[in-house]
Amino acid sequence: MVSTTPMYATFPMLMCGMNKMATQSRFAVHTAVIRGAEALPVTVEVSLAAGIPGMTIVGMPDSAVLEARPRVRCACKASAYELPRLHITVNLAPGELKKRGSGLDLPIAVATLAATGQIPHTDLDNCLFVGELALDGGVAAVRGMVAYALLANEMGLELISGAGEALPANLASHMKVLTSLNQLKQGVDRLAYDKQTQFLETPKLSNSLDFADVIDQEIAKRAFCLAATGGHGLLMVGPPGAGKTMLAKRLPTILPSLAAEEQTEVLLIHSLAGEPLAEGFQMIRPFRLPHHSISYAGMVGGGRPVMPGEVSLAHHGILFLDELPEFAPATLQALRQPLEDKEVRIVRVDGIYRFPCAFQLVAAANPCPCGYLGDLGHVCTCSPGQITRYQGRIGGPLMDRIDLQVNVTRPKESRVIQGELGTSSTQMKEIVCQAREFCAWRVARNEKLHTSSLAEIAALDLKAQNTLEDIARRKSFGGRAISRVVRVARTIADLDCRDEVNSTDIIEACSYRTMSS
Repeated sequence: MVSTTPMYATFPMLMCGMNKMATQSRFAVHTAVIRGAEALPVTVEVSLAAGIPGMTIVGMPDSAVLEARPRVRCACKASAYELPRLHITVNLAPGELKKRGSGLDLPIAVATLAATGQIPHTDLDNCLFVGELALDGGVAAVRGMVAYALLANEMGLELISGAGEALPANLASHMKVLTSLNQLKQGVDRLAYDKQTQFLETPKLSNSLDFADVIDQEIAKRAFCLAATGGHGLLMVGPPGAGKTMLAKRLPTILPSLAAEEQTEVLLIHSLAGEPLAEGFQMIRPFRLPHHSISYAGMVGGGRPVMPGEVSLAHHGILFLDELPEFAPATLQALRQPLEDKEVRIVRVDGIYRFPCAFQLVAAANPCPCGYLGDLGHVCTCSPGQITRYQGRIGGPLMDRIDLQVNVTRPKESRVIQGELGTSSTQMKEIVCQAREFCAWRVARNEKLHTSSLAEIAALDLKAQNTLEDIARRKSFGGRAISRVVRVARTIADLDCRDEVNSTDIIEACSYRTMSS
């Protein structure tokens, strides 16, 4: 990996500012670049040769990488190092991979200083360097540090990064991560003998929200229990002030905590987006609430450089779309593929970028533009045409993918004034956890069942099959709608810890499809 020709005997000639050398000196270090939801390994090779003093960077660098030349020069000078009056060629391998970002500053500087003999070579080949240099020699962390840490762990290397947020300890149980490299001079001189680790401590669960604060919405709370148990999409329709947003924000309180693997994936996405890990590093599932003016790229991802969108930031959590019809129709229809595939694929000229997005969709909408259609206390001022156009903005294909649609009415005034408490998050979470345990036991018991019959997989009794067939014929359900009704009915039975799905479960499941065919 590392070769120097000649050895240290040549370096005094370089330091004296000589313009001619009989041979070249080379050195290489490990680094990486972000592409999609992962970090890809890159080798920084530095070659010193006689010629016009300067630095040339090759290997498909972008403008941010090319700007490393003045940053490296000034940082080395401020750190009491000297660059030789020779031509420095920096090769970023592999050459066909586009290199983006300022994280290559530190590896370029380290490789150059090692090639000139100004820092020891000990252990440099066992490190992965990532960091941005300041003109005064300071070293800063860059976005995507979790991805770099995962790659370093996979390659068996130690991650050497700039000063920034600490990395979670569960990512580095078998690796050392140096995150205290504040200055190029002070840090590089210590690499051979003074490695330090800095990790985030696992936070305690903390969420002050509780479903008990939502009064007189027990029907909606049952729908939320179903959504939390089966991972179903949910749409609330009701007038302003009915409590739709309050309900949605409390859904994470009844969901199971993130598993270790899920926690790592959530941290990875938040790190790639440049969000503080202190906010993303929670055992409580993510809850994303984008404004209805969000762009297409902001929702599903994109831009230059390609960044994860809200659907990916909601990975293993909830994406809540308030005022659903106010979103741009193209943005809403872009959710169809991520909902099905649990992954976003962004195609660019230089390749395909992939981001995970296993999220649960929760949405809220008014029934009409004024919001009071069907409200007994107000008169709706919208015409039938306005109502049809407003509801049509959501789109039938997206509505077909939302399993639960529930009407949320205004709570009774007396109960709000008296301060009554409804079903609490603790009570609802107990129901959800019990139903999930029963579902896991049932699936494990029936895992040897080899059948393609939807009725047998969901354990529908004969009366339930006849009821479903009758309702599907009258409502003109498509294949997707039928399968989703069966999934909801199966969740209803799991909520009661029953093996078989009966006709009552089918009827209740169909009642949650009020706005779709």
